[in-house]
Amino acid sequence: MESPLGLFVGKWLYDPTVGKMLATIAGLIAVYAVVQFLQRSMAKRIEDSATRYRARKFVLFIGYLLGFLLIAGIFSNHLGQLTVAFGVAGAGVAFALQEVIASIAGWVALSFGGFYRPGDRVQLGGIRGDVIDIGILRTTLMECGQWVNGDLYNGRIVLIANSYVLKEPVFNYSADFPFLWDEITLPIRYGSDWEFARQVIGKVVDEICREFAINSREAWSLAVRKYQLEDAQVDPMVTMVANDNWIEFTARYIVDYRKRRSVKDRLFTRLLEEVDKSNNRIRLASATFEVTDLPIIKVQLAADETTVKSN
Repeated sequence: MESPLGLFVGKWLYDPTVGKMLATIAGLIAVYAVVQFLQRSMAKRIEDSATRYRARKFVLFIGYLLGFLLIAGIFSNHLGQLTVAFGVAGAGVAFALQEVIASIAGWVALSFGGFYRPGDRVQLGGIRGDVIDIGILRTTLMECGQWVNGDLYNGRIVLIANSYVLKEPVFNYSADFPFLWDEITLPIRYGSDWEFARQVIGKVVDEICREFAINSREAWSLAVRKYQLEDAQVDPMVTMVANDNWIEFTARYIVDYRKRRSVKDRLFTRLLEEVDKSNNRIRLASATFEVTDLPIIKVQLAADETTVKSN
């Protein structure tokens, strides 16, 4: 006579549901192994980083799809029961995993909504950086700024839940128009040749930023056709304001979103060179106080006669 334990094990082994569960686990392991193998092979054979990233994501998506089809195929005759079970447990699961579900919904929105894609420079919740990966739950950024001035990487990798795109604004620096308008100001003292100063500033800005203006025209035309935008000026321009302290020139120009800091450095370098060559026709102003001459102070001492009376 067989023992109760043997009867239980035999019944468990021959249970169709257990067999399907084991087949599902084995199938998912096989799919995972194939996906990992293909991703490693692509990493070695594809040199272009953008193409390699898209290929890895495509293989991962195929893996998810195969896993879903595997589960659906194995439990096809139990789909009705599974639907009822999921319906009963759905309310509790949705409440407990609402942030996870929102992140998955955000991933779907990112996949089809065009918020941003890998390689774009974005700002999410005060965090600015380049998108290096978009997962089902999180977006990964290589952060820029913070304690590093300008638009340079600071080396910190930030993970942001995809649910953020459904709640807050998303600033994209490079999607449809990968250029930015930027400005520099230059204060000039009264008494300087301000007409000559305007010419010099315009010449320097045009010399350094003309290429960006030319390259941006086509991209701006596409943006104007796609959105309701006015046809803004992309050529460099110089404006002037006179205030109580000095004459202030503002140079406005367009620049590649990745080169703001380097272009600004080149502009100030060239402007300072031109100021040095102007023979004092252009004199920079500052908020510091200068003592140019001391007034003549005359001090006249009057001798007081003091009578000391001794009693």
